[in-house]
Amino acid sequence: MTLPASSRFQFTPDLPICRVINGLWQVSGAHGRIDPARAIPEMFTYHETGFTTWDLADHYGPAEDFIGAFRRQFAARFGAERLSEIRAFTKWVPRPGRMTRHVVEGAIDLSLSRMGVKWLDLLQFHWWDYGDDAYLDALRHLADLQQEGKILHLALTNFDTEHLRIITEHGIKIVSNQVQYSLVDRRPENKMAAFCSEHGITLLPYGAVLGGLMSETYLARPEPRRSELNTASLQKYRNMIEAWGGWSLFQELLGVVKQIADRHRVSVANVAVRAILDRPAVAGVIVGARLGVTEHMADNARVFGLELDSGDRAKLDDVSGKSRDLAKLIGDCGDEYR
Repeated sequence: MTLPASSRFQFTPDLPICRVINGLWQVSGAHGRIDPARAIPEMFTYHETGFTTWDLADHYGPAEDFIGAFRRQFAARFGAERLSEIRAFTKWVPRPGRMTRHVVEGAIDLSLSRMGVKWLDLLQFHWWDYGDDAYLDALRHLADLQQEGKILHLALTNFDTEHLRIITEHGIKIVSNQVQYSLVDRRPENKMAAFCSEHGITLLPYGAVLGGLMSETYLARPEPRRSELNTASLQKYRNMIEAWGGWSLFQELLGVVKQIADRHRVSVANVAVRAILDRPAVAGVIVGARLGVTEHMADNARVFGLELDSGDRAKLDDVSGKSRDLAKLIGDCGDEYR
């Protein structure tokens, strides 16, 4: 199995990516133990299939180390000249505080070392406290490191529209913002997507399959007990469903998605991912990969042969119209982290 040309997206002029991005939050420890002896070989299978783009972070347990090990083995097997096929987008998530050049460069150097790269393809920056404007200092230092060749492109994760605007007005070039975006959480459609489209910034959504809740497994099922939700993702997105409208409305949404999926002969997850891929400013959708535990490569590949029509979208919009306004309850993109 190989992915079609439609699976590719020119993220930046020098960075082509796969539009379904392998998310490595699942190796952080909050989703069960991941065995490196099984994980790294499976990374080769993802890559050979066409899922060549990875999303990770400095605080996702051994995620950066996994990329480093994968790259070393890849170079040994195929030659160092092919390492450019691997796209690994990491994050820096510092504790708020004084952001000196020493602090910033030390964090970037650590990621470079762990991943075994000379530069970071994409550094996605997160900041916990907007009340501390040292995030601008951090970004200025990151921009300097970009000019020096340690970072290829700068991006953000879970920034709201207002602070993305402030950053761009300070002359800092941002290429993407990673945000939660799904058929349940459509907050990016309020302000974020329009701002990004206007300023040449793309979105890298996560949460489209709600940690696995957006699947046939949970259709026509009673509300799961907390003890049944055995990963951080399931617990997180169960809380989001509760805020959005509750389990009964989610069952209605799942039923509509299943009808659409059956008509197109795909899975519920395929419809959920395709619906977000089709939204303005979206470059790719991050789908978690529990390496060596479960894999959904064949299913994820079907996303690229799926075309939703206006009738499909209208049915999804009808259910969304019955939900609570998450922007009023939570705020803009990323505000749940502050």
